[in-house]
This record gives sequence, C-alpha cells and structure tokens, in this order.
Amino acid sequence: MHIHILGICGTFMGGLAVIARQLGYEVSGSDQNVYPPMSTQLEQQGITLMEGYNAENLANTPDLVIIGNAMSRGNPEVEAVLNRGLKYVSGPQWLAEHVLYDKWVLGVAGTHGKTTTTSMLSWILEHQGFNPGFLIGGIPLNFGISARLGESSFFVIEADEYDSAFFDKRSKFVHYRPRTAILNNLEYDHADIFPDLAAIQKQFHHLVRTVPGEGLIISPAADDNINDVLAMGCWTPQAKTSINADAAWNAQLIKPDGSEFDVLFNNENQGTVQWSLTGDHNVYNALSAIVAAKHVGILPKDAINALALFQNVKRRMEVIAKINNVTLYDDFAHHPTAIATTLDGLRKQVGKQRIIAIVEPRSNTMRLGVHTETLAQSLSDADVAIMYQPDTMDWNLSALKQYADNITICHSIDGIVARIKQEATSGGHFVLMSNGSFGGIYARLKQELA
Repeated sequence: MHIHILGICGTFMGGLAVIARQLGYEVSGSDQNVYPPMSTQLEQQGITLMEGYNAENLANTPDLVIIGNAMSRGNPEVEAVLNRGLKYVSGPQWLAEHVLYDKWVLGVAGTHGKTTTTSMLSWILEHQGFNPGFLIGGIPLNFGISARLGESSFFVIEADEYDSAFFDKRSKFVHYRPRTAILNNLEYDHADIFPDLAAIQKQFHHLVRTVPGEGLIISPAADDNINDVLAMGCWTPQAKTSINADAAWNAQLIKPDGSEFDVLFNNENQGTVQWSLTGDHNVYNALSAIVAAKHVGILPKDAINALALFQNVKRRMEVIAKINNVTLYDDFAHHPTAIATTLDGLRKQVGKQRIIAIVEPRSNTMRLGVHTETLAQSLSDADVAIMYQPDTMDWNLSALKQYADNITICHSIDGIVARIKQEATSGGHFVLMSNGSFGGIYARLKQELA
C-alpha cells in the first residue's frame, strides 16, 4: 500500500510518516519547506520527499493521501486529490484507526511543554523495559527519532489542540482517546483558529470527555484555566501537581534553577531528581511524567532514576556551539510564556552572566501581534533581546519598545548576524528562539563566530 503525505516535514506528519513506514507501507510525501532535522530523519527511513505542492506529485496514484492541517483549499496538490477522487484522511484520524485503537494511550496536552514531557514519559517507559510506541513533536536525544511503532501495548503521544485538517476542525487530541492524560497548562494560543481562550477550553473539555473513568488526568493544581475546564465536568480520577506547595504530588526545590528537587507524594519523599534541565516548567513536566508512569505501574523511584539519564529534545535549549566565550543555544520557544520560562531557567543557572535572546516571531499567533505586551515582558531576563522583523510580518515589532528597553529590531538575517558578532565580543549565552529554520542562521553563526 502506498501512502502519500501532504505536509510531511511538519513534526507531527513527519512522525506519522515514520510509523507508517514501520508498518510496512510505501511512504512518500511533499512539503513546501524541507529542512533538517525532520528531512534527514525521513530520508534515513527510506521515505521519498518532494519539494513543493504539485499535482504531479500524485502521478503514481497513491492508495491513500494523508492531508496535514497546514493544507487548505487552493493548494494545487489538495485540489488534485479532490478532483481525482483519491481517498484521503486527516493524520490524527489515520493514527487513531491504524495505530492507537488497541493501545493504552498516554496523551500529553497543554499550551507548553508537550514535546518535552512526551519525551520524558517515553524515556521513562523505555528505561523500564516497556518498549513503548511514541509520536513526539521533536526529536528526543535519547531516541534519535521522533516516532516509532513500538512493541508493546503502550503508546505515548503529544496531544496537540490544533485542528486536524481543513475538512476536520476538531483538535487533534480528540481522536486519541488517552487512558492517561496529562494537561500541562492552558493559555491563549493559536489565534489563527481560536477566537478566545474559551474556545480552546471547549476543545480541552472534549478531550476530558474521552478519558475513561478508570483512567487518570494529571494537571497542575494552580492552573486556573485547566481547573475551569475540569469544572465543566470530569468523570475521571485526577492527580494534582505543585512546586513548593501542597498538592498530592509536590516538587520541593533543592536548587532554585530546578536542576535538583525532591519528589513528594502525600508528603512522603519518593526520591531526588538530579539532572541537566532547568526551570520550573521542566520541574512540572517531570512531575507529570512521573505520575503518568506510576499509572502504568512504574514506581516513582524508578522514574526518577530514568530522568537522571534524560537528554531532552533537539531544539529545546540545545547547546549547538561553544565558541570562545560564547555559548549558542537553539530553542523552539514560540509563545511569550515559553520564552519567559526558558530565560528564567537560564538566568537562575548562569546568575549574572550575559544572556542575549534572538527571537523570530514565527508562529501564527506571534505573527498576528496578539501578545505584544506579554512578548516584550517575556524578554525581561535577557540583557539584550534581538527581534527579527521580516518584510512579511503583519505588525511592527517596534511596538514592543514601549514595554521594554532591552529590545533591538533587525530587519534582515545579515543585520542579526552583525549585531550578534558585536555582542559576542563580550561573551555570554546567546539563545536563538524560533519554531522554524530562522533563515539558516544557525550554521552561519557557527562559521562567522569561529
């Protein structure tokens, strides 16, 4: 059977392609932007990639076309699928019907931390010999691949609230029907498809409605937006988490940067996490993963031992170079809260050393200018914040300057590189933040700073 995937280099669709290949299908796909690490991963799996969307990509008449949610009517390849009457389906529906239907699904939802938490949970199960399947919106370094079918009844999935396809506007996670559900946090995001927070909360409640009464829902005790969702109706036992507070599952910080903390359950110490990650957000991620692992039978002490060996995910504060007195990080943060928590964790780790944040506001929400004030405030832990203002941006980033005095606007990659080279003479920690390729700046900086 030949499956062709539109939008194959997206993190979700790329992972789905890998799983389809492992099921034995012939897999091909097309995308507008083909770049590493996803393109490399797909090619290593023997998957044929096609640059651009064209009717000619369907010349071999695939048996099934899986259409990514970034595709819309008017796309030449989508129009060809419809005109030729080819069989098509959304990615989440295909996954639910062909992979998840007989699995114990552990789903990780939330505005932030989905990829990292899914990676942590997958690694804990792997470390304990469960050999889970997983689909992650990034490449966890412990595995070196974003998805696999696995050889057990357990499947860990990053449960995204974004819509499924142009013909299915339900959130992806409604298809997954998890038995163990982590709700990391909930904020307003995806302004291109959700008019307000209430619309997102409605989708989250649809997810809550699918979790069985013998399942488990895990969430932070202090997240009012999630608590409001659960107050709409919940038929599943809940486990609450906290940091230095009094939830049933509580992290007591030993080091302020989150690199060492005790895990307490009902005030009884379960062990101490000592690892390379920092930030309260990662402490919450770890707690959720520990609780979810316990739900499938893994003792907290064993989950804690696994986390000591966790290597995080590519593009999550990944150190990509150390040149002279400069450390370059690649980070996927693309929402003000993610930017703020990432920089806060780094600040607590490096103290008064210089931090330079370089941000490409690339997500649909950021490009619409929805978070102007909060975006400016999210950069407060940076000594210097360099913002990329491409010609295609829908709003003027200069508006950020009324809320912060550490922001510089650059209108080209050349301008950003020049400014970074100037700042690099004083050394420091340079954090590149984008959920895209950032104009190829990563390789160029390594070369020019050297």
